[in-house]
Amino acid sequence: MKKLMIGALVALIMVANLHATTYKVDKSHSSVGFKIKHMMISNVRGTFDKFNGSVEFDEKKKAITAINGTVTVDSINTGNGRRDGHLKADDMFDVKKYPTIKFKATKIKNGKAYGKFTMRGVTKDVVFDVEFGGMMGNKIGLALEGEINRKDYGLTYNRVLESGGFALGETVKIIVEIEAKK
Repeated sequence: MKKLMIGALVALIMVANLHATTYKVDKSHSSVGFKIKHMMISNVRGTFDKFNGSVEFDEKKKAITAINGTVTVDSINTGNGRRDGHLKADDMFDVKKYPTIKFKATKIKNGKAYGKFTMRGVTKDVVFDVEFGGMMGNKIGLALEGEINRKDYGLTYNRVLESGGFALGETVKIIVEIEAKK
């Protein structure tokens, strides 16, 4: 009976994903970025230039069913080489020990992508807003946006300002734009 139940469960999962097609992220038409409050008065933006990922898309239902992505942290680019060097150092991202950041959606429902976000060896549940941009030929587009608290992942570096407050905010906004193709 137990084997029959397991077989039925496997069959159900296979049928549920029968119409899902894998789309690979097109790096030349996609971006992975972030912004963080600097000196409590402005935002500093950055991107990761090296990343890869995939999107499962149910063509029959016109719905995203899975999202997976990996970022190479050493590819961080804020437009300031000195700052990028510090971001790669041990007291920040520690790229030698933690070379990647990963996201794996576990559920996508009602414009939200629920998933696991891993950075600096710490995995936390996150929720990102997901917007399906549409489908054209063999390509789909989507956007993900959300926030994390950098301290939850061991990114605790900061500096107290002479005027009070801190050099860096705790909240990091993540902005991902994806074009993916079959």
